Amino acid sequence: MPHRIRDGLIDYLEIMQIAGVSELGPPVIRDCVSAETGTVLTETRENPTTEIVENQTEISELPDKNIETIDINKNTENTENNINIKNIEQIPKTKIEEVIQEPLISMSKSKTDRLQKLAQEVAQCTRCSELTLTRTQTVFGTGNPDAKLVFVGEAPGADEDKQGEPFVGRAGILLTDIITKGMKIQREDVYICNILRCRPPNNRNPLPDEADHCKQFLDQTLEIIEPKFICCLGAVAAQNLLQMGNTIGSMRGKIFRYRNIKVVCTYHPAYLLRNPAAKKQTWEDIQLLMREMGLTVD
Repeated sequence: MPHRIRDGLIDYLEIMQIAGVSELGPPVIRDCVSAETGTVLTETRENPTTEIVENQTEISELPDKNIETIDINKNTENTENNINIKNIEQIPKTKIEEVIQEPLISMSKSKTDRLQKLAQEVAQCTRCSELTLTRTQTVFGTGNPDAKLVFVGEAPGADEDKQGEPFVGRAGILLTDIITKGMKIQREDVYICNILRCRPPNNRNPLPDEADHCKQFLDQTLEIIEPKFICCLGAVAAQNLLQMGNTIGSMRGKIFRYRNIKVVCTYHPAYLLRNPAAKKQTWEDIQLLMREMGLTVD
Protein backbone atom coordinates (compact mmCIF):
# COMPACT_ATOMS: atom_id res chain seq x y z
CA MET A 1 0.00 0.00 0.00
CA PRO A 2 1.45 3.45 -0.86
CA HIS A 3 2.57 5.37 2.23
CA ARG A 4 0.34 8.34 1.37
CA ILE A 5 -2.86 6.25 1.33
CA ARG A 6 -1.80 4.24 4.38
CA ASP A 7 -0.89 7.32 6.43
CA GLY A 8 -4.10 9.10 5.42
CA LEU A 9 -6.23 6.11 6.46
CA ILE A 10 -4.40 5.83 9.78
CA ASP A 11 -4.96 9.54 10.47
CA TYR A 12 -8.66 9.26 9.54
CA LEU A 13 -9.29 6.28 11.80
CA GLU A 14 -7.40 7.84 14.70
CA ILE A 15 -9.41 11.07 14.43
CA MET A 16 -12.68 9.14 14.35
CA GLN A 17 -11.65 7.07 17.36
CA ILE A 18 -10.79 10.19 19.39
CA ALA A 19 -14.02 11.97 18.38
CA GLY A 20 -16.10 8.92 19.20
CA VAL A 21 -18.13 9.12 15.97
CA SER A 22 -17.90 7.53 12.58
CA GLU A 23 -19.86 7.32 9.35
CA LEU A 24 -19.16 3.62 9.37
CA GLY A 25 -21.02 2.74 12.56
CA PRO A 26 -21.01 3.22 16.35
CA PRO A 27 -18.08 4.96 18.05
CA VAL A 28 -15.93 1.99 19.16
CA ILE A 29 -13.12 1.15 16.65
CA ARG A 30 -10.66 -1.63 17.27
CA ASP A 31 -7.35 -2.80 15.64
CA CYS A 32 -7.93 -1.08 12.36
CA VAL A 33 -4.31 -1.04 11.10
CA SER A 34 -1.41 -3.35 11.66
CA ALA A 35 1.39 -1.49 13.48
CA GLU A 36 3.99 -3.72 11.86
CA THR A 37 2.92 -3.91 8.21
CA GLY A 38 0.71 -0.86 7.91
CA THR A 39 -1.98 -2.95 6.17
CA VAL A 40 -5.69 -2.75 7.01
CA LEU A 41 -6.86 -5.65 9.13
CA THR A 42 -10.31 -6.46 10.54
CA GLU A 43 -12.31 -3.64 12.05
CA THR A 44 -15.07 -4.78 14.44
CA ARG A 45 -17.94 -2.61 15.58
CA GLU A 46 -20.45 -3.62 18.20
CA ASN A 47 -23.59 -3.01 16.13
CA PRO A 48 -23.69 -3.75 13.31
CA THR A 49 -20.49 -5.81 12.91
CA THR A 50 -18.57 -4.83 9.77
CA GLU A 51 -15.38 -6.20 8.35
CA ILE A 52 -12.72 -4.24 6.45
CA VAL A 53 -10.89 -6.89 4.47
CA GLU A 54 -7.09 -6.91 4.45
CA ASN A 55 -5.38 -5.12 1.53
CA GLN A 56 -8.58 -3.25 0.52
CA THR A 57 -7.51 0.35 -0.12
CA GLU A 58 -10.99 1.93 -0.23
CA ILE A 59 -13.72 1.18 2.31
CA SER A 60 -16.48 1.95 -0.22
CA GLU A 61 -15.33 -1.06 -2.30
CA LEU A 62 -16.22 -3.60 0.39
CA PRO A 63 -18.40 -6.37 -1.06
CA ASP A 64 -21.83 -7.02 0.48
CA LYS A 65 -20.77 -10.47 1.68
CA ASN A 66 -18.36 -8.87 4.17
CA ILE A 67 -21.22 -7.09 6.02
CA GLU A 68 -22.50 -9.35 8.76
CA THR A 69 -26.23 -9.54 9.57
CA ILE A 70 -27.74 -9.89 13.02
CA ASP A 71 -30.08 -12.79 13.69
CA ILE A 72 -32.76 -11.26 15.92
CA ASN A 73 -34.06 -14.72 16.75
CA LYS A 74 -30.73 -15.73 18.26
CA ASN A 75 -30.64 -15.55 22.05
CA THR A 76 -27.51 -13.44 22.65
CA GLU A 77 -26.32 -12.99 26.20
CA ASN A 78 -26.41 -9.40 27.39
CA THR A 79 -22.90 -7.94 27.51
CA GLU A 80 -22.47 -4.16 27.34
CA ASN A 81 -25.00 -2.84 24.84
CA ASN A 82 -26.49 -6.08 23.55
CA ILE A 83 -30.12 -6.88 24.42
CA ASN A 84 -31.32 -10.35 25.31
CA ILE A 85 -34.21 -10.40 22.86
CA LYS A 86 -35.67 -13.58 24.33
CA ASN A 87 -36.41 -11.75 27.55
CA ILE A 88 -38.71 -9.26 25.77
CA GLU A 89 -41.38 -11.92 25.42
CA GLN A 90 -41.23 -12.54 29.15
CA ILE A 91 -42.25 -8.97 30.09
CA PRO A 92 -45.62 -9.21 31.92
CA LYS A 93 -48.63 -7.15 30.83
CA THR A 94 -49.09 -3.93 32.73
CA LYS A 95 -52.30 -2.77 34.31
CA ILE A 96 -52.61 -0.08 31.64
CA GLU A 97 -52.54 -2.72 28.88
CA GLU A 98 -55.28 -4.67 30.63
CA VAL A 99 -57.47 -1.57 30.98
CA ILE A 100 -57.02 -0.66 27.31
CA GLN A 101 -57.63 -4.21 26.08
CA GLU A 102 -61.08 -4.58 27.68
CA PRO A 103 -62.84 -1.73 25.81
CA LEU A 104 -61.18 -2.80 22.57
CA ILE A 105 -62.72 -6.24 22.94
CA SER A 106 -66.07 -4.67 23.76
CA MET A 107 -65.94 -2.43 20.70
CA SER A 108 -65.16 -5.40 18.46
CA LYS A 109 -68.51 -7.01 19.23
CA SER A 110 -71.19 -6.53 16.59
CA LYS A 111 -74.28 -4.45 17.24
CA THR A 112 -76.37 -7.60 16.98
CA ASP A 113 -74.45 -9.25 19.82
CA ARG A 114 -74.76 -6.15 21.96
CA LEU A 115 -78.50 -5.90 21.33
CA GLN A 116 -78.94 -9.57 22.17
CA LYS A 117 -77.07 -9.11 25.41
CA LEU A 118 -79.25 -6.12 26.30
CA ALA A 119 -82.38 -8.10 25.40
CA GLN A 120 -81.30 -10.83 27.84
CA GLU A 121 -80.90 -8.20 30.55
CA VAL A 122 -84.38 -6.86 29.79
CA ALA A 123 -85.86 -10.36 29.96
CA GLN A 124 -84.61 -10.67 33.55
CA CYS A 125 -85.84 -7.22 34.61
CA THR A 126 -88.16 -7.11 37.65
CA ARG A 127 -88.18 -3.36 38.30
CA CYS A 128 -91.94 -3.08 37.72
CA SER A 129 -93.53 -5.62 40.05
CA GLU A 130 -96.98 -5.54 38.44
CA LEU A 131 -95.69 -5.88 34.89
CA THR A 132 -93.35 -8.68 35.93
CA LEU A 133 -96.33 -10.67 37.23
CA THR A 134 -98.71 -10.02 34.32
CA ARG A 135 -96.42 -10.25 31.28
CA THR A 136 -96.04 -13.40 29.20
CA GLN A 137 -92.60 -12.27 28.10
CA THR A 138 -90.68 -9.09 27.48
CA VAL A 139 -90.83 -7.47 24.04
CA PHE A 140 -87.46 -5.95 23.26
CA GLY A 141 -87.25 -4.74 19.64
CA THR A 142 -86.69 -5.91 16.10
CA GLY A 143 -85.12 -4.77 12.87
CA ASN A 144 -81.82 -3.65 11.41
CA PRO A 145 -79.18 -2.94 14.09
CA ASP A 146 -77.59 -0.45 11.66
CA ALA A 147 -80.89 1.30 10.89
CA LYS A 148 -80.91 5.03 10.21
CA LEU A 149 -84.55 5.19 11.36
CA VAL A 150 -86.07 3.88 14.59
CA PHE A 151 -89.83 3.79 15.21
CA VAL A 152 -90.74 4.11 18.90
CA GLY A 153 -94.20 3.08 20.04
CA GLU A 154 -95.97 3.05 23.36
CA ALA A 155 -95.99 -0.49 24.77
CA PRO A 156 -96.65 -4.08 23.67
CA GLY A 157 -100.22 -5.21 23.17
CA ALA A 158 -101.74 -8.67 23.53
CA ASP A 159 -100.33 -9.97 20.24
CA GLU A 160 -96.89 -8.57 20.97
CA ASP A 161 -96.90 -10.03 24.49
CA LYS A 162 -97.74 -13.42 23.00
CA GLN A 163 -95.18 -13.38 20.18
CA GLY A 164 -92.41 -11.35 21.82
CA GLU A 165 -92.10 -8.92 18.89
CA PRO A 166 -93.35 -5.32 18.61
CA PHE A 167 -96.11 -4.25 16.21
CA VAL A 168 -97.30 -7.64 14.96
CA GLY A 169 -101.07 -7.14 15.39
CA ARG A 170 -103.43 -5.00 13.28
CA ALA A 171 -101.52 -1.84 14.20
CA GLY A 172 -98.32 -3.59 13.14
CA ILE A 173 -99.76 -4.43 9.73
CA LEU A 174 -100.67 -0.78 9.22
CA LEU A 175 -97.19 0.33 10.30
CA THR A 176 -95.70 -2.09 7.78
CA ASP A 177 -97.84 -0.53 5.04
CA ILE A 178 -96.64 2.94 6.04
CA ILE A 179 -93.03 1.79 5.78
CA THR A 180 -93.20 -0.34 2.62
CA LYS A 181 -95.97 1.32 0.60
CA GLY A 182 -95.56 4.87 1.80
CA MET A 183 -91.81 5.24 2.38
CA LYS A 184 -90.86 2.61 -0.22
CA ILE A 185 -88.39 0.89 2.08
CA GLN A 186 -88.45 -2.52 3.73
CA ARG A 187 -89.54 -3.06 7.30
CA GLU A 188 -86.29 -4.99 7.84
CA ASP A 189 -84.35 -1.79 7.04
CA VAL A 190 -85.69 0.07 10.10
CA TYR A 191 -85.72 -0.73 13.81
CA ILE A 192 -88.93 -0.87 15.87
CA CYS A 193 -89.30 -0.80 19.64
CA ASN A 194 -91.48 0.66 22.40
CA ILE A 195 -91.19 2.90 25.44
CA LEU A 196 -92.09 -0.13 27.60
CA ARG A 197 -90.76 -3.66 27.12
CA CYS A 198 -93.67 -5.24 29.00
CA ARG A 199 -97.40 -5.18 28.29
CA PRO A 200 -99.40 -3.11 30.81
CA PRO A 201 -102.53 -4.90 32.10
CA ASN A 202 -105.57 -4.29 29.87
CA ASN A 203 -103.37 -2.22 27.53
CA ARG A 204 -103.47 0.78 29.86
CA ASN A 205 -101.01 3.62 29.38
CA PRO A 206 -97.60 3.20 31.00
CA LEU A 207 -97.28 4.69 34.46
CA PRO A 208 -94.60 7.36 34.92
CA ASP A 209 -92.40 5.13 37.09
CA GLU A 210 -92.73 2.26 34.59
CA ALA A 211 -91.57 4.52 31.77
CA ASP A 212 -88.70 5.73 33.93
CA HIS A 213 -87.63 2.16 34.70
CA CYS A 214 -87.54 1.30 30.99
CA LYS A 215 -85.90 4.55 29.84
CA GLN A 216 -82.43 3.14 30.43
CA PHE A 217 -83.09 0.24 28.06
CA LEU A 218 -84.42 2.57 25.36
CA ASP A 219 -81.39 4.84 25.64
CA GLN A 220 -78.99 1.89 25.50
CA THR A 221 -80.78 0.57 22.42
CA LEU A 222 -80.38 3.92 20.68
CA GLU A 223 -76.72 4.13 21.70
CA ILE A 224 -76.03 0.77 20.07
CA ILE A 225 -77.97 1.40 16.85
CA GLU A 226 -76.89 5.05 16.47
CA PRO A 227 -79.85 6.09 14.28
CA LYS A 228 -80.09 9.43 12.53
CA PHE A 229 -83.89 9.66 12.84
CA ILE A 230 -86.65 8.63 15.26
CA CYS A 231 -90.36 8.52 14.52
CA CYS A 232 -92.50 8.62 17.67
CA LEU A 233 -95.81 6.84 17.22
CA GLY A 234 -98.43 8.45 19.44
CA ALA A 235 -98.49 10.89 22.33
CA VAL A 236 -97.17 8.43 24.95
CA ALA A 237 -94.04 7.70 22.94
CA ALA A 238 -93.41 11.35 22.07
CA GLN A 239 -94.02 12.68 25.57
CA ASN A 240 -91.84 10.08 27.28
CA LEU A 241 -88.98 10.30 24.81
CA LEU A 242 -88.85 14.09 24.61
CA GLN A 243 -89.99 14.67 28.21
CA MET A 244 -92.74 17.03 27.07
CA GLY A 245 -96.39 17.30 28.07
CA ASN A 246 -97.62 18.60 24.72
CA THR A 247 -100.43 16.95 22.82
CA ILE A 248 -99.53 14.91 19.77
CA GLY A 249 -101.46 17.38 17.61
CA SER A 250 -99.17 20.23 18.69
CA MET A 251 -96.02 18.12 18.22
CA ARG A 252 -96.81 17.12 14.65
CA GLY A 253 -95.17 18.84 11.70
CA LYS A 254 -92.04 19.78 13.66
CA ILE A 255 -88.50 18.46 13.95
CA PHE A 256 -87.30 17.76 17.47
CA ARG A 257 -83.94 16.48 18.60
CA TYR A 258 -83.12 13.79 21.12
CA ARG A 259 -79.41 13.23 21.76
CA ASN A 260 -78.70 14.90 18.43
CA ILE A 261 -81.14 12.53 16.67
CA LYS A 262 -83.85 14.15 14.57
CA VAL A 263 -87.33 13.25 15.84
CA VAL A 264 -90.66 13.39 14.02
CA CYS A 265 -93.93 12.72 15.88
CA THR A 266 -97.14 11.35 14.40
CA TYR A 267 -100.26 9.40 15.35
CA HIS A 268 -100.05 5.81 16.58
CA PRO A 269 -101.24 3.22 14.02
CA ALA A 270 -103.79 1.94 16.56
CA TYR A 271 -105.31 5.45 16.63
CA LEU A 272 -105.50 5.44 12.84
CA LEU A 273 -107.50 2.19 12.94
CA ARG A 274 -110.07 3.96 15.10
CA ASN A 275 -109.84 7.29 13.23
CA PRO A 276 -109.09 6.65 9.54
CA ALA A 277 -109.44 10.36 8.72
CA ALA A 278 -106.16 11.01 10.55
CA LYS A 279 -104.24 8.96 7.97
CA LYS A 280 -103.92 12.07 5.81
CA GLN A 281 -102.15 13.96 8.60
CA THR A 282 -99.97 10.95 9.31
CA TRP A 283 -98.94 10.80 5.67
CA GLU A 284 -97.93 14.47 5.89
CA ASP A 285 -95.74 13.64 8.89
CA ILE A 286 -94.17 10.71 7.06
CA GLN A 287 -93.44 12.94 4.05
CA LEU A 288 -91.70 15.41 6.39
CA LEU A 289 -89.62 12.54 7.74
CA MET A 290 -88.77 11.32 4.26
CA ARG A 291 -87.59 14.76 3.16
CA GLU A 292 -85.33 14.97 6.21
CA MET A 293 -83.97 11.51 5.36
CA GLY A 294 -83.35 12.48 1.75
CA LEU A 295 -85.89 9.99 0.40
CA THR A 296 -87.98 10.67 -2.69
CA VAL A 297 -91.48 11.94 -1.89
CA ASP A 298 -94.16 11.21 -4.53
